[in-house]
Amino acid sequence: MMNHLFFKLTVLALVIFSTHTQAQNFMEIWPHGHIPNSKNLRLTDSVANERIYRVMLPGMYAFFPGKQENKGAAVVICPGGGYERLAYVISGLQLAKWFNTMGVSAFVLNYRLPNSPDLKQREIGPLMDAQRAIRHIRANAAKWGIDPDKIGIMGTSSGGHLAANTATQTTDVSAIKDSLDRVSFSPNFAILVSPVIDLSTSYAHAGSVKNLLGPNPTEDLKRHFSAQLNVSSTTPPCFIADAVNDKAVNPMNSLMFYQALLQNNVPVSFHAFPQGAHAIALRNNPGSTELWTKLCEMWLIEMNIIPEKLSTK
Repeated sequence: MMNHLFFKLTVLALVIFSTHTQAQNFMEIWPHGHIPNSKNLRLTDSVANERIYRVMLPGMYAFFPGKQENKGAAVVICPGGGYERLAYVISGLQLAKWFNTMGVSAFVLNYRLPNSPDLKQREIGPLMDAQRAIRHIRANAAKWGIDPDKIGIMGTSSGGHLAANTATQTTDVSAIKDSLDRVSFSPNFAILVSPVIDLSTSYAHAGSVKNLLGPNPTEDLKRHFSAQLNVSSTTPPCFIADAVNDKAVNPMNSLMFYQALLQNNVPVSFHAFPQGAHAIALRNNPGSTELWTKLCEMWLIEMNIIPEKLSTK
């Protein structure tokens, strides 16, 4: 009887600890109760089947490596989902844990979806949250053992579009007249997996265009959010992984971005694998696609974003 009671109390303690830890790891990125570009509607988050369909409280889930493993870099992870939902487990939490194994701090971005009725201006909602997330991390870099010049952004699918736009857009859409306005919102590197890039040509992903920009966007608006058209010499180094047999998002998206990076002399590592379709994940990929994670880690070392080994001094 005593053993049974002890077991129940132990399980309860673990549940309370787990819940408390998860709550601590979520960070709001805007001043509490003062989220910009919001109508302040009384709606709640919508979550089902490991997908988030509505975000009312934008923020980040933080994953830190141990102090002895920390290599000083950080990455914001933008989950995909066609700007209709966030696949926060497969293209968010799992990737964050992988980055921790490399000694990289990871922040899974819970960004507002443009189809939310709460947004005043739909198309800038996700970008606002991404810019603010980078500012928030950079402002707290010293406290978290992060080099403020080694903060990157990563995204898959439509999350790759958000990451690419955050890396190429120079317009500040996240300034709210507080101390973080003085902190740079530009990432120092970008990692894109099966990304949506283009919104303005026949290679555009129709679902992302409609969900981000609305049912009848102007050509100027589509071009403004086509990341390949915003690449410049100040765009940070990029790593791109894609599959040639991707039928959901045309791999020409990645090729167009790669070409723009080359034309602007931006360091880039581009890998187009024969298999993987639109389902390149952390593990269990077909054929040579399984190599993308190792290639990405080697690229992070090659670009001096993380050291190959920590100093033992």
